[in-house]
Amino acid sequence: MQSRVVPLEEGKDPAVTNRTTNQSKALPVRLFQILVLFLALCIAFSVISIYTIRHFGIQSVVTTVKSSFQPCYEEPSSLVQLIRPPLNLIHTMSDKELLWRASLVPRIKKYPFERVPKIAFMFLTKGPLPLAPLWERFLKGHEGLFSIYVHSLPSFHADFPPSSVFYGRQVPSQVSEWGRMSMCDAERRLLANALLDISNEWFILLSESCIPLYNFSVIYHYIMKSRYSFMGAFDDPGPFGRGRYNEKMEPEVKIAQWRKGSQWFEVNRKLAINIVEDTTFYPKFEQFCTPACYVDEHYFPTMLTIEAGNQLANRSITWVDWSRGGPHPATFGRGDITVEFFKRIFLGNSCTYNNRSSSMCFLFARKFAPSTLEPLLELSPKVLGF
Repeated sequence: MQSRVVPLEEGKDPAVTNRTTNQSKALPVRLFQILVLFLALCIAFSVISIYTIRHFGIQSVVTTVKSSFQPCYEEPSSLVQLIRPPLNLIHTMSDKELLWRASLVPRIKKYPFERVPKIAFMFLTKGPLPLAPLWERFLKGHEGLFSIYVHSLPSFHADFPPSSVFYGRQVPSQVSEWGRMSMCDAERRLLANALLDISNEWFILLSESCIPLYNFSVIYHYIMKSRYSFMGAFDDPGPFGRGRYNEKMEPEVKIAQWRKGSQWFEVNRKLAINIVEDTTFYPKFEQFCTPACYVDEHYFPTMLTIEAGNQLANRSITWVDWSRGGPHPATFGRGDITVEFFKRIFLGNSCTYNNRSSSMCFLFARKFAPSTLEPLLELSPKVLGF
């Protein structure tokens, strides 16, 4: 009896045929397992959501979800956010960017909010502020009426406590040299940073050796009521005045317009903007006023005389003593601080304030050594009024 042979299809291996058949049977099983797992996860998520909503409420769930997403940039949603002064003075703007930003001016002069004008006290120093405790006492209780800005050497790191008015008030700085354009750059840098606070109305340049001569209220009202900015700008025909002029500065600056004045100024917001936005006179002074032409004595007085001469009081309100001679004013030590010393500062003065004669001519004084701090603190309630 012959065995019956079932012929295979041409080109097919019997082992392959069996494997294909098994895989076809396994595929629906795997799909079913995946579907069951997915349904289990959905049920678990639903149970957790229901439990959370019952115990914490739907607002908490929504808040939790929202809080996990932080936008890269938050658009200002109110005027308060637009006018709020920078909380952190450290920024990455270049000088060019900073001056441009500070020169932006609203075209509508009336503010759409209640603006309390402030005084920006700008300290130009190499490092520490040894008389800071005196300034702390002077400013105490007058928060909201002043701002502090400190320009020191980039390598200097202040260690003021968080409770100090000087804490975190250093601006990005660069090295500045006396008598060179880098000194004016530092002053413009201070002004530009201070202009970012729209409430700052007056800008006072001080050194680490300056002290106030009256209490805050007297100084605040004296400055706020002034119609003029305080900057010395006089025509000195001698070798240390016109003798420093370079005819290459024409036509922007003619010799008849050349002025000289103290580096320490007190200007209002309008003139502060004039200083930071200047691109006309800066290149001339940078190129043609180098030692023995000391640019910090000529640049601002000359430029402002040309652009806004009728807005200058043409005097400084920072007292210094030149009686000892030399290129720098006298520096006072511990032994100089007496009641008689301050009488000499206060008495015998005559000046013009708002076009009227006045005997109150100076609000600040310099140069006071660190050793004067203790006697100044002792005498200030009696002599300075704070």
